[in-house]
Amino acid sequence: MIRLGVLLFVLLIGRAQADPISNGPVGLGFDPVLTTEVYATALAFMAPRTLEPVPVSQLVVWGLRGLTALDPSLGAELRDGKLRLLRNGRPVFETPTPRDEDPRGWALSGATLSAAAAATSVDVRQAGTQGVIQNFFDEVFNHLDPYSRYVAPIEAGEDRERRIGRAGIGLTVARRGAAVVAETVIGDGPAALIGIRPGDAILSIDAQSTRGRDAATVARWLSGPEDTTLTVAWRGRDGRVRKEEFTRVMVPPDSVFAQRIGDMLVVRVTGFNTNTDLQLTRTLQDGLTGPHPPAGLVLDLRGNRGGLLRQAVIAADALLPPGVIAFTAGRDPAADHVWRSGGRELGQDMPVVVVVDGRTASAAEVLAAALADRGRAVVVGSSTLGKGLVQTIAPLPDGGELFVTWSRVLAPRLWPIQGLGVLPQVCSSLGLEALRTQLAALALGEQPMERAILAQRAARAPLPPAQVLALRAPCPAAEGRDFDMEAARVLIDNPAAYAAALLPPLMDSAQTSAAPMR
Repeated sequence: MIRLGVLLFVLLIGRAQADPISNGPVGLGFDPVLTTEVYATALAFMAPRTLEPVPVSQLVVWGLRGLTALDPSLGAELRDGKLRLLRNGRPVFETPTPRDEDPRGWALSGATLSAAAAATSVDVRQAGTQGVIQNFFDEVFNHLDPYSRYVAPIEAGEDRERRIGRAGIGLTVARRGAAVVAETVIGDGPAALIGIRPGDAILSIDAQSTRGRDAATVARWLSGPEDTTLTVAWRGRDGRVRKEEFTRVMVPPDSVFAQRIGDMLVVRVTGFNTNTDLQLTRTLQDGLTGPHPPAGLVLDLRGNRGGLLRQAVIAADALLPPGVIAFTAGRDPAADHVWRSGGRELGQDMPVVVVVDGRTASAAEVLAAALADRGRAVVVGSSTLGKGLVQTIAPLPDGGELFVTWSRVLAPRLWPIQGLGVLPQVCSSLGLEALRTQLAALALGEQPMERAILAQRAARAPLPPAQVLALRAPCPAAEGRDFDMEAARVLIDNPAAYAAALLPPLMDSAQTSAAPMR
């Protein structure tokens, strides 16, 4: 098949060079063989995994319309079993297509048409292989979901490095005057263990003076491959200068911050990285026990854009009795999973309030939904962002990566987080007076949000946009308010209001009696 494909390309390019529709010789920047391999790999990966079934032929037709973004005079269509390249609406080239939905056959046809476009269009030739591939996938994903995407080789390499992380000594730096100082020092990182504290001046890295250097340069000096060494000289706030050799290690940034405010333990979680579970569990164990335990726990997830789903599941597990935390469901059986809690339930019987806003997303929404659905916490704030889709990643032959949405996240009561987000039991986005009215009603045992919450929890995927908007309308998304924390305090101080705001506990038998909808 590859030999045949190469022959077709040679014949095609030769014909196009002699054809009067050509604007010049074919540029050397378009690689039809690589394009075929990229399309074939991507189509074979996507076909069984997209949330909704889409024929391979349709994916190719969508993608080829991306040629129009490179040259507005060009177009593509599928007619009578042939792919046609159009120029100003008139056919200028056609190639046969497979009789079935074979990904490699359709990839060859699509790449052949792209080669014809390169032969006839200066703009397509100038875009080169990477430009053609990028526009192909951009157009495909315009028809799917907002999170599936193609990442070009250079950016993909940078993304992989960010996911894996760069090793360092566990500190960030900032410029203050002519000096570079430690801005944050991550607990349990090498810098903290040796004794570097926030505000200490970083004087040199491996004998290179930091004086006059910008913070980004010093940060690059500090980072490097794991298990490599570097020597750092610094001046502490006591004026003493110290020098130590460090070994670079992978140190995820701190994402959990706790403080005691009166009788409340307030724990802010800024994201879910590889270390969040350990940080949160340790924080809860330390903060909820001891001679003076708090009257209640507040989890502040405002502005938390999410992160690793597994970390959110582990966080929920720390506070829940045995039962379901979340479901993931897709067309590919490998995407289906039931996430369960083991029953640690730290702070058992202690009131828990989760504070969210319109920027709370993804893994943070999974945590909030699980605690609310299971009757373990009251959610305060506004409707959250509504990102409840999970992507799987495929490496491509050009060095790029394909992110394909392959599953929905469903809350324990089986409603989809995607689009809906988490509707809070206590809404603060309608203003302070509306919040006070709601809290007063809760103190009397009435739940003004009950009808809206039950309607959302009864929703099932997929949902039309109009229904999503209607279900979110009772508590519009907004940034967090200063009075969110005051509402949390009122609920913790008033057991009757807290009880009225809670959803009824969800029994495990009810959670597992219905299979997640795909």
